[in-house]
Amino acid sequence: MKVGMIGCGVIAAQYLATFGHLPDVELVAVADLNAARAEAVAAEHEGVRALSVDALLSDPEVDTVLNLTIPAAHAEIDLKAIAAGKHIYSEKPFAVTTEEGRAVLAAAEQAGVLVGSAPDTVLGTGTQTARAAIDEGLIGLPIAATATMVCPGHERWHPQPDFYYKPGGGPLLDMGPYYIHALVTLLGPVASVIGAASRARDTRTIGSGPRAGETIPVSTDTHVTAVLIHESGVLSTLVMSFDAVATSIHPIEIHGSEGTLAVPDPNHFAGEVSIRRLGGEGWEALPVSAGYEDASRGIGLQDMALRDEQLRASGQLGQHVLETMNAVLESAHSGNRVEIASTCERPEAVALTALEPSAL
Repeated sequence: MKVGMIGCGVIAAQYLATFGHLPDVELVAVADLNAARAEAVAAEHEGVRALSVDALLSDPEVDTVLNLTIPAAHAEIDLKAIAAGKHIYSEKPFAVTTEEGRAVLAAAEQAGVLVGSAPDTVLGTGTQTARAAIDEGLIGLPIAATATMVCPGHERWHPQPDFYYKPGGGPLLDMGPYYIHALVTLLGPVASVIGAASRARDTRTIGSGPRAGETIPVSTDTHVTAVLIHESGVLSTLVMSFDAVATSIHPIEIHGSEGTLAVPDPNHFAGEVSIRRLGGEGWEALPVSAGYEDASRGIGLQDMALRDEQLRASGQLGQHVLETMNAVLESAHSGNRVEIASTCERPEAVALTALEPSAL
């Protein structure tokens, strides 16, 4: 897979650190609206060319576009890449609006190109070991789940945090994809949602970088809670907050008839999975049993390169999660339960897999 990366911002560094460990993926070109940033990346990586966005999209060597732009630009760049005949892999969220996401999938189907979507953290050993435990029946019949992310906001550390507080951002569309992708991987797709949301304040103050001390407006909800009703009947309770300080509970817990599973932070690829069995004493750590070992951002591209179809980190999954999140916000504002029109296959499990680093 010959990859052209559009967007050389903060998240790009994590992808750049991964490429040398992906035996079937090669980064060949980069682009950014700030040409100097693209040139700096190219200068540090042998064989990588800095191009304009349009030149990258038309480059015959690039067969897959990695879209690391801000959320508001995801759909626009994806549609341009598809029109150029490229496969695409987009950072989360898949798009800002559900309608934008549908348009991307429809264009890709018509063009016959593949669509992948972050987060690929669900392919790591943390989420996949938990999935194996559920599939093996270790907790019996899954009944409910909780997924909780609490922090005081990204403006404390991010030098350009504006997009986190606009539509397409907020704790739900920014951090929710990690948690809901994990919940769908573990428990299957969502059928309907009930949501509530609030906003603690209308401005935020940047805490680091050259704009430290600058005040930015907030135009999206910054504390969101919801019940996700899965097609299986499992009820997942979701809490996503940029307003609160911290929490001491497990990031994700899956409650079953025979036990409860503690799942590590889905923003990471690994972490301890533990179980509290019915009639047992205390929490018991489970051995790593599934997933890509030592994975990092970009492993979804490797999985995409090997599979060609039925992608695990797929655009269909990304779109289903996007629709679920937007339905939560719709429910929060209307006070009504909202049905989810889309569905997706529960992604295929990942066997325990160690990758041999590439020679690139």
